Amino acid sequence: MRLSFSNLLVFLAVLVSLATFFGQNQLTFYLTFLKPEIINGFLNFIPIEKTYLEDFEFWRLLSPIFLHFSVAHLAFNSLWIYILGTRIEDIEGYKKLIFLILFSGILSNLAESVASGAIIFGGLSGCVYALLGFCYIREFIQKRYAYGMPPAIYVFMIVWLALGYLDILNLFGFGKIANTAHLTGLICGISFALIKK
Repeated sequence: MRLSFSNLLVFLAVLVSLATFFGQNQLTFYLTFLKPEIINGFLNFIPIEKTYLEDFEFWRLLSPIFLHFSVAHLAFNSLWIYILGTRIEDIEGYKKLIFLILFSGILSNLAESVASGAIIFGGLSGCVYALLGFCYIREFIQKRYAYGMPPAIYVFMIVWLALGYLDILNLFGFGKIANTAHLTGLICGISFALIKK
């Protein structure tokens, strides 16, 4: 296996997931989007303005993408990052992939926090949706059939997104889904493909 940015992302996600025991220990709080504080013996998360504009903890803009809360969550996201990320990296170059991950990771995290009010969330799935959106536009709109993704994959991921918004996935034991992060990632990937021809 060669060293690539996709492999590095997967490695970091696995490392962080194991180090935080899948979000179950205190290390998790150094990676959440908002900074935690203990106030009167209770855990609170300080507002976004204080986290970033007063305390300057800018790593929190991206760090939630490395948090995963189950083995299945980690495996699913890692598989897609490996498959899609490697294909994009091979064809478009690692710089484009890095920028797409940074762009979609930060905007997905910000959107999830603002729209849902979620305090603790994580995962690479916003980035996965960005990679899917990027590949879709390149293959089916711009007619650059380079990624070899079957159309059924795109349909499955859109159906998965809709099931998340309908809260059906939660009913089947998948837990709360970061739907806004998924949608924002998809929009980021589509936008990136249209802008970066």
